[in-house]
Amino acid sequence: MVAVSGGIGSGKSSVTASFKSLGALVADADVIAREILEPGRPALAQVAARFGDDLIREDGTLDRAGLARRVFAGEGADERIAALNAITHPAIERRAWEILNAAPAGSLAVYDIPLLVEGDYADRFDAVVIVDAPVEERVARLEGRGVAPEDARARIRAQASSDQRRAIAHVWIDNCGSADDLAQVCTQVWERWLTSDL
Repeated sequence: MVAVSGGIGSGKSSVTASFKSLGALVADADVIAREILEPGRPALAQVAARFGDDLIREDGTLDRAGLARRVFAGEGADERIAALNAITHPAIERRAWEILNAAPAGSLAVYDIPLLVEGDYADRFDAVVIVDAPVEERVARLEGRGVAPEDARARIRAQASSDQRRAIAHVWIDNCGSADDLAQVCTQVWERWLTSDL
């Protein structure tokens, strides 16, 4: 079982998508995090109770950008992040392991998990692939998704550092080139490191 991780905006989702196209079964923590905060889910009610009912739109969906601003910015962010994680992480982890444990024999299960270092989960995996990119490039990518630069930097600061990630990495991918470059690197990692013993 393989973990793919990296800071927000690093390109880990692109790496995971490449592995999926090569045949991996994937559990994506970000996708699961969106699912558990859909209308009617218990985690959504807990988030609203902790961070404010005004974060729930008229249609019952979560104002994710508003939640991010409320949690990650300003004094006391560490406490708020811990409170949000206490609500969401158990539900995310339960669903992820359901998916991963259903992997057919002989296939590779990949967990796309942003907070691998922060959750101290690295020892649960046979290999850890870390994706990294320069901070300003990550900020620019997030800005392209509609995230304000100051919010992007706040989220990056709230996550583990590149040095902390490097300490647990079996494979390190610098995502500084084109999408084609990254796809080529992913294929090499897949063939040389991840599936050579399957």
